[in-house]
Amino acid sequence: MISFINENTKMPKLDRKAVKAWIAAVAAGYEGRKVGNLNYIFCNDDRILEVNRQFLGHDYYTDIITFDYSEPGVVSGDMYISLDTVLTNSSKFHTSYDKELMRVIIHGVLHLCGINDKGPGERAVMEANEERALDIWYKKQF
Repeated sequence: MISFINENTKMPKLDRKAVKAWIAAVAAGYEGRKVGNLNYIFCNDDRILEVNRQFLGHDYYTDIITFDYSEPGVVSGDMYISLDTVLTNSSKFHTSYDKELMRVIIHGVLHLCGINDKGPGERAVMEANEERALDIWYKKQF
């Protein structure tokens, strides 16, 4: 089950049915994973900073924080997404807000599928997987 929740911000406009189908299609592309409980919590920068400090001991803003509760073959987790940072990054990276939001939404799922982005060479692998997933989204191949 995929849930969309908002905290301290307005809920972004999403075609929830299409987003859910897309997420399931992307997860299935990684060793046939199924979608378990996924909670997308859309928030502002203040909230994501609070979560980052409380649970990760980090004192900075970020676009997404993913808490992984996955089991073998099933992706599950909570994903906090700062819509403030998504907006800032869309401007910084010269892309639309909607595309940046979709990139961040799938970024969390890719983490739950085992793709990392902190070690040497991992960021390039993550970005390639994000682009592949966005291609699926924009071509509606799900």
